[in-house]
Amino acid sequence: MSIRNSDTKLLDTILDKMVETVDQSKDQIFSIAEQSRADYETLFKELELIKSQIHLAIIEQDDLERKVKMARQRLSEVSRDFSIYSEEVVRQAYERAHDLQMKLLVLRQNEKQLIERRNDLDRRLSSVHTTIERAEHLVSQTAVVLNYLTQDMKQFGRALEDAQLKQAFGLQVMEAQEEERKRLSREIHDGPAQMMANILMRSDLIEKLYRERGVEAAFNEIRDLKKMVRSALYEVRRIIYDLRPMALDDLGLIPTLKKYLATVSEYSRSKMAAPDIKFVNLGLEKRLPSNMEVALFRLIQESVQNALKHADASIIQVKLEIKKEQVLAVVKDNGKGFDVNEKKSGSFGIMGMKERIELLSGDITIHSKPGEGTAVLISVPIIKQPLT
Repeated sequence: MSIRNSDTKLLDTILDKMVETVDQSKDQIFSIAEQSRADYETLFKELELIKSQIHLAIIEQDDLERKVKMARQRLSEVSRDFSIYSEEVVRQAYERAHDLQMKLLVLRQNEKQLIERRNDLDRRLSSVHTTIERAEHLVSQTAVVLNYLTQDMKQFGRALEDAQLKQAFGLQVMEAQEEERKRLSREIHDGPAQMMANILMRSDLIEKLYRERGVEAAFNEIRDLKKMVRSALYEVRRIIYDLRPMALDDLGLIPTLKKYLATVSEYSRSKMAAPDIKFVNLGLEKRLPSNMEVALFRLIQESVQNALKHADASIIQVKLEIKKEQVLAVVKDNGKGFDVNEKKSGSFGIMGMKERIELLSGDITIHSKPGEGTAVLISVPIIKQPLT
């Protein structure tokens, strides 16, 4: 099948117009998402202020109710004994009780209005959050279409009989890329970015606490703030390692594993009942082919993360042995274990590990029983690179 030059130009013109339209739509949706995020932050700050005002109103109302009760008791006392108390004293007692009662009614009305405002803000926050999620989903979809239009569809000069296969494959690749970008974006937004926003708000709260409650309350808030900063730092490091540890290219597998496990162990020690992570290198300390180092790092990383998330272990041991023609790795914990024959929905971690090991022509074996811990055994052959 041949394609005339005029047809190609027409297709290019149509394609350019489509790209322009989709790109404009993407920018508009992105603007909606950004404006919604700004609205969300404004509403969230207002909600926190309203909650603080409600709390203060409740405290003030409790104090005023106590004073009203005392004023009523005083009025009842002076009203019983006119012979002891003068008419002026009785009048003053009545006026005080009346004034306090009016203040209490006003305060209750104010609290009711604050509660109504709080509920309205809760509803608006939920609506704005839904808008943000829908906008992000649309941005992701338009990005897939835009990438397809700008990268694959431009090559219409090739044989059109292969177009359907290329289209399907290209869309799958780009959808996977966009999903990964979306996942990373969400992790950064929900993790470090959210923590940093909370840190800013908490720092303002520290100043307020220092003025209103003193040094001790401010120091308690600062301690919580330090924990939050430490968690944000760990999340950033974890995301970097998820992308690709920079030390892997420069230093190799063993130093990178040591650094990674030390980082995880340091963060774990900041939590209660955290496991002790031990690393032992039994073999040669030499460089391996780049693809093998990346795959082995990911396999060990996934095994350690599974132990941290699910095992409730007190000890996690990582052993690595690089031999002349083979690499062996063992990740073992003394946790609660599981039934390896039980099929669990959504267990994509183990599936991904098996796919990686197949690409390396290696083997992976998982030994585990309920109450007896888990051991992951990895074996990968070292295939010599051909001489060039």
